[in-house]
Amino acid sequence: MEATAKLKNCPMSARKMRLVADMIRGKSVDDALNILKFTKKEAGEWLEKVVLSAVSNWENKNDLLYSAADYGLVVKTAMVDEGTMLKRFRPAPQGRAHRIRKRTNHVTLVVENTLALDNETSEEE
Repeated sequence: MEATAKLKNCPMSARKMRLVADMIRGKSVDDALNILKFTKKEAGEWLEKVVLSAVSNWENKNDLLYSAADYGLVVKTAMVDEGTMLKRFRPAPQGRAHRIRKRTNHVTLVVENTLALDNETSEEE
């Protein structure tokens, strides 16, 4: 079973966010949260919220008696796409103007369970 969480218009460049997203892709949720908590990059704070949201979405989607920790959730995919760009002008020497591009990104994160408890298998049979 999978669950998705999305973060849109995060005020950071997609390139910086991808550096941190690559570290957690394929890891268990517990490992991913530990990595994000102790990384020094700002992207870690944003991605931590997205991972927690995906876990919460997974729990709400399944309506199970057990918590998500019992099912061995794994970060299946973590995609970071470029968002819209705010374009500004900053004065430069000799009457010129330089363009400033304030970049944003969109994050899509999917978690899925790897373990199945006995209650699930007995109900299916």
